[in-house]
Amino acid sequence: MPTVHESWIGQAVVLQVASGDLCLPLRGVIISESNNAIRFRIGKDWDVDIYKRAILAVEQDSRCFKIVN
Repeated sequence: MPTVHESWIGQAVVLQVASGDLCLPLRGVIISESNNAIRFRIGKDWDVDIYKRAILAVEQDSRCFKIVN
């Protein structure tokens, strides 16, 4: 069964992420997904893990349509 974020892997996206009272957009590429988090690449070489419970929305980055392998 496909996971929620699986269709976004390798695509340039904007994540809407919540942390406490803050809500911020993060621009980058979803690299992979585990049970509790996604691996997200910001820029060319900065990979971070983001807990799925902090992700409010995922949308295609309208500034970039490049698919990353």
